[in-house]
Order: sequence, then C-alpha cells, then structure tokens
Amino acid sequence: MEPKTKDPKGLRTGFTTGACAAAAAKAAARCLVRGDVLTSIATTLPNRSRVTFALARCDRAGAAVTCSVIKDAGDDPDCTHGAELVAEVVLKDEAGVEIRGGAGVAVVTKQGLGLEVGAPAVNPVPRRNITEMVEEELAGTGKGAVVTLSVPGGEVMATQTTNARLGLVGGISILGTTGIVRPYSTAAYKASVVQAIDVAVERGARALVLTTGGKSEAYAMKLFPALPADAFIQVGDFVGVGLKHCARRGAERAIIVGMMGKLSKMANGKMQTHAAGSEVNLALLAGLAAELGADAAACQEIEGANTARHVLELCAARGLSRITMLVCRKVVEHATRHAGGTLEVRAYLMDFGGALLGQYPEDDE
Repeated sequence: MEPKTKDPKGLRTGFTTGACAAAAAKAAARCLVRGDVLTSIATTLPNRSRVTFALARCDRAGAAVTCSVIKDAGDDPDCTHGAELVAEVVLKDEAGVEIRGGAGVAVVTKQGLGLEVGAPAVNPVPRRNITEMVEEELAGTGKGAVVTLSVPGGEVMATQTTNARLGLVGGISILGTTGIVRPYSTAAYKASVVQAIDVAVERGARALVLTTGGKSEAYAMKLFPALPADAFIQVGDFVGVGLKHCARRGAERAIIVGMMGKLSKMANGKMQTHAAGSEVNLALLAGLAAELGADAAACQEIEGANTARHVLELCAARGLSRITMLVCRKVVEHATRHAGGTLEVRAYLMDFGGALLGQYPEDDE
C-alpha cells in the first residue's frame, strides 16, 4: 500500500473498509477478465484520489477469483484495523454488479439505516465505489459480476461496535464516505449518532435518551426501564449533534442523562463537550450556588475547585445539593434553544455510582 499522508497533528491517515473492499473486488474482476495473478491493484477512492493497495490474497478456484486487502486504519484506534477485506467475484452473463455479504459482514435487520432489510451492511458510498471499480474491469466484455464480500473474524470485531443495537447482525459494516480514515475521526462518531437516531425514530421511538457514555447509559436504562434499547443513544461529546437530529427527525422528547462534568459544560452552553473544546465554567457553578444562598466564601471556594466533581463535594458539605437541579435547568435551557425550540428536553444528573442527584423539570413523571 502506498505511504500514508499525515494530518496536521502528525498522525497517519488510513483507509476505510469500503475502500479496501472496492480494491479487492476490482483486483478479482481484473484477474477474471485478463487471467492475471496480481500482487497489487490501483483503484480510485470515493474522493477520486488514486491509491495502490497490496493484495494479501489472489486465488482462483474454478469460475471464481478471490482477492483480499488488509485494512490499515493509520493511527486511528479502529477495531477493524488489520481486518482482511475479502472479495470473491464471479462473472455472469447479465450486465450489472450484484453485491452480496458473506461471513463477517453484517446483515441489516432493522429499518432506518437507508439500507434494505435483509441486505448486507454495505453503505451506499462504498457500494457505488465497489460497483464502479468492478465495472471498470468489465468494460467491453458484456458481462456482469456477483461480488461476495467477507471479513474473517468480523463477528468478533462487531462486538466492539454498536452494530447489534442498530440491527446490524453477524459482523461489521462496510463503511466510508471518502475512502480515507482520519485519526480519531469525529466525523465517524457523529455519523454513528445520526444513524442510531434514525433507527430509533424509524422503529417508533418518540422519546430518545441521549447519554454521554456507556456508564451513564447503563444508569439511564435503569432510570427508564420501559423504554426500548433503541431509544438510548450514546452521543459522547456530541450532544448538540444528537439534539439537532432528534428535532430534525421529529422526535418529541430528548432526555439527557450524564454526570456532573459533562452536564456542567452543557449548562454553560457547550454542546460539544470534549475536554479540548470546552472547560468547566466554575464561575457559572459558583453563581448557581449563590442562587441557593451560598455566601461569598462558599462561592470563592467553588470557583477554586479542581473539577466539577469537586464542586459537587463542596456543595454537599455546605448543604447546597440542589445545585444539581440548577445545572439540569441550565442544560435544558441551552439544549432547547440549540435544538430550535421544537423539541421537549429533560435533563438528569447522576452520580458516579448511578444514583440520581438532580433533574429538570422536577415534576417529571
């Protein structure tokens, strides 16, 4: 494979599962048409750049050729880094390219993903890319092709993703909009949030629970046991993305569940809560404490706190525990405004052991 480029932070970029699958399929089609045995293949990515991939496998068995590419995700901590994307291609007399899923490629079992139920989880952009690359090799032959994609070990890799909750069963998805993996890609996470909301709404969820991580989600599921698993969306740092998409898809209610650190950032109007992009506003928290009657010494102590969690400890010691309700109130105000005013928003603040510390509105059923 060609040397990787680096992003502005000096991290290596990589290639998506879709780009690797398209390269493997193109190589297999070329072998069938020309009778060649290849060690590499030059292909065009969805972003139209040209890349040469080394082949891990190039085997012929009767009427089929199987080629594969090992995915290099660059410096992105992707569970599919090192995966073998395998494409078996068989020619057919009818024009067109049919894409099938084999072992390790997920099958779609729920609506809302923009993919047909029962079809392999090959997203639209990589599907087009695979089709285009195979058709390049078939040009002038009058033939079509059946492409069967597989990923050895894909079922195990999928356990590290949200595929099962989205109704993608039996393996990983074939993904990628540009063909390039950006290290620690926020675009990929945002896309997963949007996709999860799409599935939930398509399956009839009107109230969606936006959580900041796995722990807060587990607590939220205990808080709202009547809601289906689809309704719980791990938005991570991207609560703003989740809120706007909930509103866009016509959801009636967004329930934000998190702990003091993230919620105190949201209370300051930060709808992207990554540590590098927002800090806890201790002055804001001191002001909320003042609303509860805290004296100047207490407010000064809060402004000098080490963390939002430390603020909780200080307030608990001074009888100011209702600061959690005020934080939730501010979260609801900012989140409602961010979503455009049409979405009902509620907020729940949990402690690190799963106990509910505060909520807004307080008269929630």
